[in-house]
Amino acid sequence: MTADAALKDPSLKRSVALFRAFLREQRDPESCYALLARDAADQVEAYGKVAGKVVVDVGGGSGHFTREFRARGAQGILLEPDTRELGPHPPAATVVADGYLLPLPDAAADVTFSSNVLEHVADRDTFLGELVRVTRPDGLIYVSFTNWFSPWGGHEWAPWHYLGADRATARYRRRTGHAPKHTLGENLFAHHIGPTLRHVRARDDVTVVSARSRYWPFLSEAVARVPGVREFATWNLLLILRRCPP
Repeated sequence: MTADAALKDPSLKRSVALFRAFLREQRDPESCYALLARDAADQVEAYGKVAGKVVVDVGGGSGHFTREFRARGAQGILLEPDTRELGPHPPAATVVADGYLLPLPDAAADVTFSSNVLEHVADRDTFLGELVRVTRPDGLIYVSFTNWFSPWGGHEWAPWHYLGADRATARYRRRTGHAPKHTLGENLFAHHIGPTLRHVRARDDVTVVSARSRYWPFLSEAVARVPGVREFATWNLLLILRRCPP
């Protein structure tokens, strides 16, 4: 069995491998994000192979996810609003684009993919609406995000965000000697699981196929069903949505 074959969703071995990769992110980001991209593509392909399909990666940064989908035979399109996130060698045909107004016609994508972008978006509903709009009927929408009360909700200044963003960022400055990358209300927003689930379930243009913890090795859907507890224990919510026919 290959290393990748053992990292199936869900499994304890997979969760441990991902956690270890996250710990090495600062010194080995390439390996970390390559593993995360393979894992996310496996999650998408649990609902159907991507070979020959149009996969739109919204906010995919330097393109690890897009490259992985292309390696599996998809026509991968990367849409990224921040040129600083693209790195020196973004995938070919990358488009700098705003997630609130994607430069695609209706129903252009077989799969619309967004990994850990929603917490960086002020207007959650408009962003989700654009993902839905560009997905064809019966197409798949993959959205994951780090909710605010997750132990990683404050990103680089977590878990001190539980004491408030001002205290957490001040502590980060004292410890590192420089400003954090993320500022609450500017490029990081406090989105929660409960309101997000209520929003997607109330929409008449998608059905919720799965709502679960992205990284948990067991009871991943059960954790996301428990109000209150899910805001902390889920860590990162994964939504799999199916576009409804018009």
